Amino acid sequence: MSASPSSGNAQSADTSGQESSTRVPLKIEDWLTVLIMGALALITFANVLVRYFTDASFAWTEEVSVFLMIVLAMVAGSAAVARNRHIRIEYFADSGPLSRQRALAKFGAAMVALLFGLIAVLSVRLVWDDIQYGETSPGIGVPQWWYSIWLPIISVAITLRAIGLMRRGGVPAADDPALPTSAEVKAEEHAP
Repeated sequence: MSASPSSGNAQSADTSGQESSTRVPLKIEDWLTVLIMGALALITFANVLVRYFTDASFAWTEEVSVFLMIVLAMVAGSAAVARNRHIRIEYFADSGPLSRQRALAKFGAAMVALLFGLIAVLSVRLVWDDIQYGETSPGIGVPQWWYSIWLPIISVAITLRAIGLMRRGGVPAADDPALPTSAEVKAEEHAP
């Protein structure tokens, strides 16, 4: 999403009114989150209906639901990194002079990039082992790499989002003003 911050609206202290857009739109993560949540709801609802009316259940729903929840957490983590809303101790990250806040944001983004870059490299070996040894999933017996291939892919996406945050100097990506994570909404939360 390439939205620019609205002039005249209050901005949070950590952005100082300077949000920038990303090369890859944040709408990708937002829509993936919506689609995954919808799929999880439909799968769970279908399983509940089948169990209620037939005293049986779909065997595959638990395995697919666990996989989708993991992918959901990683996709949401990618969006959080780009928006500089990833987990941190706000007492240290959001206090002090703006230069210190930016330096801590850049340091945090560097550590996130390092961690998920390492996860991406190591998980490629996991995928290779799953393919090489013909591992199958425990529940429904599909090839395990169908699930594990997404770990390095999304880890690379998170790494790239963290590098983007570092290149922007710790300034979060522009956010939709209507979202609860936007600077305008956060400024309203902290208003007296």
